[in-house]
Amino acid sequence: LEPVVIVEKYRISHYNYMKLDIHTHILPKTWPDLKKKYGYGGWIQLDHTNVGCSRMMKDDQFFREVESNLWNPEERIRDCANHNVDVQVLSTVPVMFSYWAKPVDALDISKLLNDHIAGIIGQYPTRFLGLGTVPMQDADLAIKELERCIKDIGLIGVQLGSNVNGKNLDDEILFPVFEAAADMGASIFIHPWDVMGKENMEKYWLPWLVGMPAETSRAICSMIFGGVFERLPNLRVAFAHGGGAFPSTIGRVQHGFDVRPDLCAIDNDIAPIGYLGKFWVDALVHDSTILDLLINKLGENKIAMGTDYPFPLGEKKPGKLIESSNYNNDIKNKLLYSNALDWLGIDKTYFTI
Repeated sequence: LEPVVIVEKYRISHYNYMKLDIHTHILPKTWPDLKKKYGYGGWIQLDHTNVGCSRMMKDDQFFREVESNLWNPEERIRDCANHNVDVQVLSTVPVMFSYWAKPVDALDISKLLNDHIAGIIGQYPTRFLGLGTVPMQDADLAIKELERCIKDIGLIGVQLGSNVNGKNLDDEILFPVFEAAADMGASIFIHPWDVMGKENMEKYWLPWLVGMPAETSRAICSMIFGGVFERLPNLRVAFAHGGGAFPSTIGRVQHGFDVRPDLCAIDNDIAPIGYLGKFWVDALVHDSTILDLLINKLGENKIAMGTDYPFPLGEKKPGKLIESSNYNNDIKNKLLYSNALDWLGIDKTYFTI
């Protein structure tokens, strides 16, 4: 990566923070009819019913309403300028992972999505970095696409789901993908999806409010207990939504490890608490006391600004929770920018103001 310069004319803060948002989602405006292309359903399509907005549809079933900032990079840049965000890390919407599909078809749509992100970065190299998606239901294909993302099209890592068709992330079938990412120096962002128990809590938006935090804790605990972090100490992993329920339940997790090692320590005898500070989380917790907890548990070097742009559960004013805190300027700078660079494996001189 060659150094690039970002010049911001307007800064509302007395301290000249840079902001790097590690958690944003993007889609192409259009793509082929995947049901027609692959011969079976279950795929997401965009139904552009009105100017500036669209409906995400799963076959004939409504999934969610989205606006044009999901696919329009110029609109994203305007939003970033309004909130002094210098760089967004782009990743697909998790529903597009398509782990359930035939592997070759999931690879095909992964390539389309990854090439789209790479194209946006090519147009605006000072504004965006990118994470790819790979068909995790087939490790060989996933590694091949991961290699293409990193070596051929200029992405810096991949976004993975918190489980793969019900398999936890410690499953040996998945380990070669993590191993390849570590060997390539690729960053991994883990986002909850296909949450456990979703069929039992459809009301009140509970899959998003309850299921996602639990799902992220499931992913972290699986990687700890399964020894993924132990076997791959150089693997750079960040988890969405402040690590979900994990930071607030680490005491329970550790206690369970202590009192029932026969159940918890069967694959890794290193205490879970020893992995605090070994991975990153975004700062998307919507609560200053929880952000304090993250710093207390994970350390000030392992938390990075992430907003879930452009979705409603995201932080509407990127970085506000961090900027409005009583943290000193050094900690704020870490949370808003430099910790993200550490996770991404990018030298701090890459971006300058």
